[in-house]
Amino acid sequence: MDTKKATTGWSDNELEASVEAYLKMWTLEKSGQTFKKSDENRLLREGPLHQRSVSSIEYRMQNISAVFEQLGLQRITGYMPAKNIGAGVSERIRKVLAAKLDLPAQIATSTVVKPSPAERPAAPKPAIQIEPNGILNPRQLFTISISFARALHVRKQVQQLAGGICEGCDKPAPFVGEDGRPFLEVHHVKHLAQKGSDRITNAVALCPNCHQRCHRSSDREAFTEGLYAKIGRLARE
Repeated sequence: MDTKKATTGWSDNELEASVEAYLKMWTLEKSGQTFKKSDENRLLREGPLHQRSVSSIEYRMQNISAVFEQLGLQRITGYMPAKNIGAGVSERIRKVLAAKLDLPAQIATSTVVKPSPAERPAAPKPAIQIEPNGILNPRQLFTISISFARALHVRKQVQQLAGGICEGCDKPAPFVGEDGRPFLEVHHVKHLAQKGSDRITNAVALCPNCHQRCHRSSDREAFTEGLYAKIGRLARE
């Protein structure tokens, strides 16, 4: 990156180092690992940010949290977003994020700003139903997501154990996939994001309806309990 300083007084290298440290802590927090913000602050001051103070680095982390919220992302718990962040700083941080997370460059100029409760408009009054116009040419949106590596042999084994029958509703798979096999989706009963394992003792083969029921329905917890009760190979984690 270019090392020249912008109006904030922070060089591109300093900003990049700050974002790298933030992403390191963000990744650790997402995976449930512990870390100390003070240690990361110290490492930055002993290295690329040796000319910066503790408080200035803390405020820079709050800037990054603010950008995360602009993009609709879950920020690090310990860093509240800065209330006033300049457009120039915001854009520079988004450019670094786009590079570090291998995202399209458009993310540097596209923000998703969530209005505060005071700014949110009041609920509209019921109106006469009319056909919505819709959008002729929808614009692209770029998001950041976290995915988990999964064992292909586990997925195949779970699907074989199901034998083309949904393990949730006991009905045949709704259709045959491109591979010529009954289409069932593999669902981790304890979600991977909740530190669930990728083993057959934590996975079931479900039709798309039952899969979405596990994630989105009002009775998803009861439905999940039913899976534990009926499928002998499952083990609680």
